[in-house]
Amino acid sequence: MKTDAIVFRKPGDLGAETLTLDAPGPCDVVVETLWSGISSGTERLLHDGTMPPFPGLGYPLVPGYESVGRVTREAAEGGPERGTLVFVPGARGYRDARGLFGATAATLVTDADKVVPLPGTMGESGTLLALAATAHHALALEGTRAPDLVIGHGVLGRLVARISTALGNPAPTVWEAAANRRDGGTYPVVDGADDPRRDYTAILDASGDPAVLDTAIARLAKGGEIVLAGFYSQPLSFAFPPAFMREARFRVAAEFTRPDIDAVLALVAAGRLDLSGLVTHRAAPGRARGAYRTAFGDSDCLKMILDWRACA
Repeated sequence: MKTDAIVFRKPGDLGAETLTLDAPGPCDVVVETLWSGISSGTERLLHDGTMPPFPGLGYPLVPGYESVGRVTREAAEGGPERGTLVFVPGARGYRDARGLFGATAATLVTDADKVVPLPGTMGESGTLLALAATAHHALALEGTRAPDLVIGHGVLGRLVARISTALGNPAPTVWEAAANRRDGGTYPVVDGADDPRRDYTAILDASGDPAVLDTAIARLAKGGEIVLAGFYSQPLSFAFPPAFMREARFRVAAEFTRPDIDAVLALVAAGRLDLSGLVTHRAAPGRARGAYRTAFGDSDCLKMILDWRACA
């Protein structure tokens, strides 16, 4: 089996290539991809060569964990039927490159129990499922308060605000320094420098800014909490005295789980969570270099997706 895929040959060097796939096993499904999301966080680190080392990291690699497609071959051991629309959070089996995370390709081979069946009407918004589940996971940490301040109004920050209100919590204030990213909310979005409040009880950072802690601590009420929901490639630090005076608490949100995905899909099905307006840019896989530049460098781009349908 062959497939077109996006390959990072080395940091800064990417493009569409044809790769050979291993034959699927009895527990695998084959999926023909319709859309793949570009992560402006994780994939930027892979592209820049700044991803912290972890097992399996190496080049050349196929990135991606935000793909939506249809099953074209069922697993012998069960799973989604042929024709089912599914979300694919990762794939493997490339002979010519590492699958890290492996889902940005026209044809995917992956474990049947890892794909997530989607409503047939979901379409390209299904690429947002990983980010939405990440937002839900940060909100659902045991004992964590609903945020009254969210830092960052990118896709993750917007999803945190939308999901928090969908769960019945009061709408948070959202900070966003870039004026062109302050629209699209049913909650207040302001420049943090113009916000006079110093009594937030729960602050959730969705910016991924490693310098965020001192700024956030200065706005906490006594006994307040900060949840770190971004991915931070640099060490985080903070001045101790302000945190001491406020008896600040810190939480770190880890990777989302399947219950987070199920919860997000339930909110969408119930009409309580709207995913519209978050995918702002689209490109063909053959224009991947420009698409990744836009995803990483254009502040008007909330979410870039690659449209694989022309490759079918």
